[in-house]
Amino acid sequence: MIISKVISCPTCGKSIEWNDGNKFRPFCCERCKLIDFGEWANEKHMIAGESVIQLSEDDNEDIQ
Repeated sequence: MIISKVISCPTCGKSIEWNDGNKFRPFCCERCKLIDFGEWANEKHMIAGESVIQLSEDDNEDIQ
């Protein structure tokens, strides 16, 4: 007997089974996966901490 773990999709909250049949896990579908990816790309999601990219003074001049 195989018991699947039931989780909530991080994007929409829909209950889904965590198993090999769900190729989008932990998301319920490709749409929710792409929405989450877009939020990371637009920096709506971030991991707390200091930036690992160190800009030199020359780089700061180019940003203006």
